[in-house]
Amino acid sequence: MNSTNKILTPEEFLVWRDQSHPGKIVFTNGCFDILHVGHVDYLERARELGDFLVVGLNSDASVTRIKGSGRPVNLVQDRARVLAGLGCLDFILVFDQDTPYELIKVVRPHILVKGGDWTVDRIVGRDIVESLGGKVLSLELKPGYSTTDIITRIKES
Repeated sequence: MNSTNKILTPEEFLVWRDQSHPGKIVFTNGCFDILHVGHVDYLERARELGDFLVVGLNSDASVTRIKGSGRPVNLVQDRARVLAGLGCLDFILVFDQDTPYELIKVVRPHILVKGGDWTVDRIVGRDIVESLGGKVLSLELKPGYSTTDIITRIKES
């Protein structure tokens, strides 16, 4: 599969989901501004939880609102393309809101995951997934890796 085929609109994803009758869908989201080993480790472990991994990717405007001016470092089309090159994920859906709540309504994942810096009770979309009988998990992060830390190290060097 050409990795750019992994980048779908929510509507395209719905067509795939409704036609394919897929197995267990795992969903996570993030900015993934500068992809690093912590991201790869996290996404690989998320993928192991189900049959398909769907990643909600914050748009550029969303990243700026969340992270502040100067972010994102990489534009959404570039962040999506880099993520799409990873074998562990199946689909990338870009969203413009500050949270993936509306996107989670569309995806209806069986498992919703976030990194360990999020406690389960704070994970956006938990109510949706649990109402569908799904699970919500917080996965431990690989220590010492964050985009913010990488940016700081670059500025200091």
